[in-house]
Formats: sequence, structure tokens, C-alpha cells
Amino acid sequence: MRLLKLLEVLLLLASISSFPWAAADNLSCMPTSSKVYRPHRVTVTEFGAVGDGVTLNTKAFQNAIFYLQSFADKGGAQLFVPAGRWLTGSFNLISHLTLCLDKDAVIIGSTDSSSWPVIDPLPSYGRGRELPGGRHKSLIHGSNLTDVIITGDNGTIDGQGSIWWDWFHNKTLNFTRPHLVELMYSTKVVISNLTFINSPFWTIHPVYCSNVLVRNVTILAPLDSPNTDGIDPDSANNVCIEDCYISTGDDLIAVKSGWDEYGISFAHPSSNISIRRITGETKLGAGIAFGSEMSGGVSEVWAEDIHLFNSKHGIRIKTSPGRGGYIRNIYISDVIMKNVDIAIRIQGQYGEHPDEKYDPNALPIINRITIKNVAGANIRLAGLLEGIHGDNFSNICLSNIILNVTSPHPWNCSYVEGYSNMVSPESCEPLKEIPEDSSICYPANHLKPQQSSAIRLISPFIKFIAM
Repeated sequence: MRLLKLLEVLLLLASISSFPWAAADNLSCMPTSSKVYRPHRVTVTEFGAVGDGVTLNTKAFQNAIFYLQSFADKGGAQLFVPAGRWLTGSFNLISHLTLCLDKDAVIIGSTDSSSWPVIDPLPSYGRGRELPGGRHKSLIHGSNLTDVIITGDNGTIDGQGSIWWDWFHNKTLNFTRPHLVELMYSTKVVISNLTFINSPFWTIHPVYCSNVLVRNVTILAPLDSPNTDGIDPDSANNVCIEDCYISTGDDLIAVKSGWDEYGISFAHPSSNISIRRITGETKLGAGIAFGSEMSGGVSEVWAEDIHLFNSKHGIRIKTSPGRGGYIRNIYISDVIMKNVDIAIRIQGQYGEHPDEKYDPNALPIINRITIKNVAGANIRLAGLLEGIHGDNFSNICLSNIILNVTSPHPWNCSYVEGYSNMVSPESCEPLKEIPEDSSICYPANHLKPQQSSAIRLISPFIKFIAM
């Protein structure tokens, strides 16, 4: 029986391999490198830092970076963190700086909340994401910067988030939890070749940034840790996220752009985002997510070569009446899933509002979402697609999707429109018609036909079936 099933899969995938595929080629990740030469270099120990895991080194980091400020217009500078365990509170970066960690260096966040100062809420959120008022500043922070590199030889940045997670569960927080890294209003940012663990909240948060490259990073947090998203580009544009392994308690990657009336007013969309070669798992979140804070708009996102396992959701869109904004022109391709509860989920009633001032008539626009070239084993539900009454989510296009689904009712759809082609199990009624005008599906008018890469899905999928 298993052999017959395997044969059916092979035949179906073989037929897919001859289908004329399209792949995004209009977004190239910037050639920015983490190996930019900096003529001035200091080591944090020169400013009194002690890497014993006990001594608080906040002042040493701050003083070193203050000293390097004088070299910003002289070719920039590098702050090197050698082997050791370097306990610190929050510190700010500067422009034209490389923060470089030795392979045996660990920057450790203090467990004293006073070492993470409280700063103003983001204007596109109007308040802290978890609580009214301000929010704790990230461990590594920066604003209005250009040419910033955070890199190393796979050194580690440890947020020691468990105490923050306890405060969250016990409802004893006074302000929203901090990120591990947050850069604001900055451009030409590179984060690479590092491991980030145990973030108190979202791990890497580029907000109001442009020209951002996150490459070759590992992000880890316990699978039951609350809201420990991996990488969340937020009201950001020209972002490339590549070659990352992420295992956390929430979304691996979530594209955001502000919250309800504050995001609508701030009007700073996320756009032109490339996500490629991501592997990971999440017990509570999704592999690739959009929202739920998307009121400034999200568009032109390409996600390809995604491998997910042991996760709650594969691909997820979260929004709600009151959000306004839009999520459109999204292309997701070449996805492999194993042991995923819901492969594709679109939620139009996600809820959560910053206050009572939001406009419930501000309805989001969800349009031109293309998901194709997907294989999955041991999937409970293929799709749970729920739009909003009076605000159908349109041009949802599914093609070349093969899922081994355990539920007798694999699809549940409401208030959505679009089409599907070569989807197994067969998709829901609102998506069954194939339109004459295929341009409704993004990115039909942006791509050139090329040989199918579906054959690359065969080997991993065979392994899934055989296990």
C-alpha cells in the first residue's frame, strides 16, 4: 500500500516537473557584505569589560561605542567581542560600525529589568505591543543609523528570556518586553553569522528600516516560550532574509507594518521583501506569517525554499476589522512541511486592538496571494481560509500543492475568492474555478517562464512518506 502511495506521488510530481513554472527574478538581495573593512578596531576588554558571566559590562560596551563614534567619518570602526561570557544591559550602536563576536563569545542580557531602559512606544503602534505605555529597549539597539553590521564567527547573543517569560505569564510586567535586536529608521543593515537565543520577545526587529540583510543566523528559544518570533521586518522595505535556521515559540518570520489606527496614520508599508532558504519549527506560530499588525500595508513579498516541521501553522495571514491596510502581491513557493497542524491559514477575525479608538469599518484588503509548489506529510488540515463578511479576500491562487492530510475535511473556506490548479486534496469550492485571465495571480506579470524546480521536492517528500 505504501509503495502504491509512493508511486502515485512520484507520478504526480513527475507531471508537475513539466509544468511551466515561474520564479521571482525581479528582486535581488543586495551585495552588502559583513566583511566591510573598518580601519579602526577596538576590543571591549580595552574599556574594562570582564567576560566572567557575572560582571555587568553595560558601561564598557557604551564607552567603547562612544569612543568609536569619532571614527564614523574616517572609514568606520569595529568593536570586537572576544571569547567569554559578557553580561550586559541595553546598549546603542552607531553608524559605520561593525559589532563582531568571536566564535566563543556570548553576549548575555541582564536579568535585571532596570538594565533594559523603558523607551517610547513605536508611533505605528501607539503603545507597547503588550501593555499601554512604553516598552523596554532591546539589548542591542540603534536609531537613525546607516551602515551597521552585527556579525561574527557564529558567536552567541543570549537574552536570558526565561525571567521575562515568567513575568509575562504571571502578569507582573509593567511594560512591553524587549527584543534582542531592534534597529529603527536605519539603512544598510547586515546581521549575519550569529546565534540568537532566548529572546524576551521578538528576536530581530528591523522597524522603519531599508536595505536590510539577515543571513546565516540561527535563532533558538523554547517551543513554549511566548511571542519569541524569529525575524519581524516591520514597516521595512528592501529586506532580504536568507539561509536561517529558526526554532522558537512563535512565528519564525512575520512581516508587519503597524497596528490599527496608528499604523494607518503612520502609513509606512513593508515592501520588497525576499525570504529564502529558511528551515525551522514553531509550536505556537507559523513558518511564514503576515500580520497581525499590518495596517500600514504589506506588499511585494517573495518567500521560497522553506522547510517546516513539527509546527502549528505553515503559512499564515492574520488580520481583522479595524486593521485597514492591505496584504497583496505575495508569492510563496517551494515549501516542504512535515507534521504541521494547518498548512495554510488565513484569519480575518484575529482580533486584538491597541485601544477603543480603532475604526471597526477599516477593513483590510487581502489580494493576489499566490502559493505554489508545496509538499507536505502528516498535515492535519490543508487550509483554513476565513475572510471577512462583506470584505472577501480575493485572488487567492493555489497551484501544484500536494499534502498528505489526516483530517476527513481538509479544507474550510469562507469569504475568499480565487482559483486552484493541481491541488491535492482538492481545494474548497470558492477556489476551484480556473480563470481565463491568469494575471489575477501574483506574480504572473512579473515573471519569466522557466523549467520547473518541482523535481527538487521529490526526494524530501519520498523521505516523508517512507518514515
